[in-house]
Amino acid sequence: MHIVIMGCGRVGAALAQNLEQQGHTVAVIDQDPTAFRRLGSGFGGRRVSGVGFDQDTLRDAGIEDAGAFAAVSSGDNSNIIAARVAREMFGIENVAARIYDPKRAEVYQRLGIPTVATVRWTADQMMRRLLPSGAEPLWRDPSGGVQLAEVHTAESWIGHKISTLQEETGVRVAFLTRLGEAMLPTSQTVLQEGDLVHVMMRTDDIEKVEAAFAEGPDGGGN
Repeated sequence: MHIVIMGCGRVGAALAQNLEQQGHTVAVIDQDPTAFRRLGSGFGGRRVSGVGFDQDTLRDAGIEDAGAFAAVSSGDNSNIIAARVAREMFGIENVAARIYDPKRAEVYQRLGIPTVATVRWTADQMMRRLLPSGAEPLWRDPSGGVQLAEVHTAESWIGHKISTLQEETGVRVAFLTRLGEAMLPTSQTVLQEGDLVHVMMRTDDIEKVEAAFAEGPDGGGN
């Protein structure tokens, strides 16, 4: 796939290098030609100087043959405008924009523009490490009705199957993090000490779910 990236900061450069290592062709757009130094001498993609939402600049970057577009510059407005131009003018379906303002990110997400809210994501990650419960979700659908969250699990759940956990709490276990690695459990997977449990649930049920996880099997507590 050919992928166009607007913004050659640390994120854009790292994204470009990773995508190229996976075998994709990449073009990076930035207004500052010196920013391309972050790509390194081994980068084989295109370096295009210009404004990322300018149609001619996008064409120079190969947008007409692209399968995806990422807007990761330092400006929220520029990222959204560029994402909309890529989608609406050039028909690119796989589009994502980095947004610093969490409120803006939610608005654009509801308008169908996939966003990565940098500040919100970082704050959420810190909260999950500081608080055992009540943290912001890892992901939520645009309507806000369903969310993916890491839920603190009582020690008494250790040794029980995922199927038991799901039946007693009414959630779907999406994945586990075990020894730092994500894994997709089956209904027969047994919960081990140190496992982080990530579940899909209705947003309205979060307090009930957290209570069930904290109480343990059959309300047995810790």
